[in-house]
Amino acid sequence: MYAERKSRLAGAVVWTNTPAGAGTAPVLPDGCMDLMWSDGRLLVAGPDTGPHVIEGPARPWAGVRFFPGTAPALLGLPACELLDHRADLADLWPGALVRRLRDRVAAAPDAATALEEIALDRAAWSAAPDPRLRRLVERLAQGCPVSVAAAELGIGARQLHRRCQASFGYGPKTLARILRLRRALALARSGVPYAETATRAGYADQPHLAREVRRLAGRPLGELLRGGG
Repeated sequence: MYAERKSRLAGAVVWTNTPAGAGTAPVLPDGCMDLMWSDGRLLVAGPDTGPHVIEGPARPWAGVRFFPGTAPALLGLPACELLDHRADLADLWPGALVRRLRDRVAAAPDAATALEEIALDRAAWSAAPDPRLRRLVERLAQGCPVSVAAAELGIGARQLHRRCQASFGYGPKTLARILRLRRALALARSGVPYAETATRAGYADQPHLAREVRRLAGRPLGELLRGGG
């Protein structure tokens, strides 16, 4: 069972997932990065460009999903270094620090809340993310074209691409495609017919929607919705 709640950290979500058995639905791209806990390990999920299948036996997970573009400032490294990758936190931060944090989460009555507190502690002294990138996410999520959003924010194309690589792991056009996918999935899950979903989400037509879903999610839209992805 998957459950989530809003975090005290702005824009973040605290979540837990206890799979019922084999055949867990893949994790789909969402523009985010996560700090996670499972089997006594602290891990970081980098930004995805395709579906991520969790390997191994089913086991409980807890995590904090950061608002798109905000995790690199907390982690101290650019998002592109973790693109399509899951890394042990001990490979990114000093071992002694990670051992202390690991002990802290292990001793806590609720692992998800302990992860949230670690993220809040980190955010208290980390550099604040560029607010223009948060606005970029908001505008792209609304379906605004990349060129229009960049002009509104006063950021040139080259500078925008560099900042997006560091903050999201990929360029603004890929970010826009991923956010459009999330928009389409939300519409389809709410019962909007596929053709109308395609139009409202910003696709040229229903076949365009179908192609993009397969490219980014790895499965047809109907199968994706039935599987709860």
